[in-house]
Amino acid sequence: MRIWDIDAGFLNDRSLLGEHRELHGIVSIIRNKKNGYSRHPETLRWVNYLRSLIVRHGLLVAEMKLRGFNHDSPIEDESGAYVWPEAFIDEPERQYAILRGKYIDRKGGRIPLPGNSQELWAYHKYSVMARNLQRYREIGTGVADGTICFSELSRELVSLLRMAPPKERCNNALQHMWGYVSDFSEEGFKENNAAKLLDKIACLSKKHEIRYLLQSTALGELRYWCQY
Repeated sequence: MRIWDIDAGFLNDRSLLGEHRELHGIVSIIRNKKNGYSRHPETLRWVNYLRSLIVRHGLLVAEMKLRGFNHDSPIEDESGAYVWPEAFIDEPERQYAILRGKYIDRKGGRIPLPGNSQELWAYHKYSVMARNLQRYREIGTGVADGTICFSELSRELVSLLRMAPPKERCNNALQHMWGYVSDFSEEGFKENNAAKLLDKIACLSKKHEIRYLLQSTALGELRYWCQY
């Protein structure tokens, strides 16, 4: 059983659908107090964090829909705050390495697995911009001058992407993303609905093969947060 902590965009289709299936299993075990796999480390990790596990489900579904998969197995939400487990089964840095080994001679995810801090940061830029502009600038500087190592960066990015982006900051990030595809749209920047705007960005990115956006975590994970 495996619930990944890194962005779902790094998973290939098989891993993405596999995590979605196993997440449903863990939710069922916890809610219905089933014995099967109840002592598995991954199950135990989420026992007191069910609402955040359901957020992870929403993020998986957003990535699935971005790839054209249908989804008809919603999970009823929980009450309470979004509190995430501090422990990892494997550190985020290690999770990238595990996937790299799994995907030898196999198709990878929507986003290529990062080989260094520069690539890792490039994939996450707009997701961080949508949450904390000051940290966006600080991380960019740290990556450029080499003061942030891959391990530290991968862990912080997981933490940052677990935060709901403020509406104003999210809209600002979407405007920056829109700049990459605006020349291909006759409508201009007129969409006030963030979710619909993100759909337009995704559609134009695919049609015109805008790799920088197609390999952005924001293209998937912001789809989940924009619905609220």
